[in-house]
Amino acid sequence: MTTGNTRVLVADDQTVVREGIVMLLGLLPGIEVVGAAADGEEAVALVERHHPDVVLMDLRMPRVDGVEATRRIRAAHPETEVVVLTTYADDDSLFPALQAGARGYLTKDAGGEEIARAIADVRSGAAGLSPLVQLRLLERLAGAGPTAPGEAGPASAEPYPTRSGELPDGLTAREAEVLALIAEGLSNTEIARRLFVSPATVKTHINNLFAKTAVRDRAQAVAYAFRHGITGTQQ
Repeated sequence: MTTGNTRVLVADDQTVVREGIVMLLGLLPGIEVVGAAADGEEAVALVERHHPDVVLMDLRMPRVDGVEATRRIRAAHPETEVVVLTTYADDDSLFPALQAGARGYLTKDAGGEEIARAIADVRSGAAGLSPLVQLRLLERLAGAGPTAPGEAGPASAEPYPTRSGELPDGLTAREAEVLALIAEGLSNTEIARRLFVSPATVKTHINNLFAKTAVRDRAQAVAYAFRHGITGTQQ
């Protein structure tokens, strides 16, 4: 279990964006910004100097791009996790970054809560992926080959609402995602596999969403999910 503040390095070639991310992180409890880099080469050098716990990494940067910087950082400093924070969620950006060793992937429309959650997830050994990225991974896995007999097929449902203000009772997008999977009948272990997180992380999300929605058990949670349209079968 990790203790103390999480030391974070920010890498982004756009000054306004970089400074904004640094300012946002400074407002989040338990996070300490130890440096900011304007490109991948500087990011690699600053990791060597400061040994951060997590790097928030842009992808399209001059000199050394985010994918190559991630590869170098993970090779030389495997204890430092990388969370990509980029404008792009296309396959040509997503999969090379994950293959280079990034454990998290967010787009720049992510809010402070989602960034903080991704940082905490990768620090705990889980994956810090946005719902959109998880969907792309599932689609890629679904297209990799036919489903074996007896195995569950890929999800074909439309995603539930994720924009701020559309979810009831203060649910986060991740909590709503877990709730939707409960409504599909998945166990904690199956949800963990689906979301690429640990069962302990799933249990935490379930405890949080049960408290927010005032449901007492999974049956009530399923009824709540259908009542509010937080299911994988909504159109």
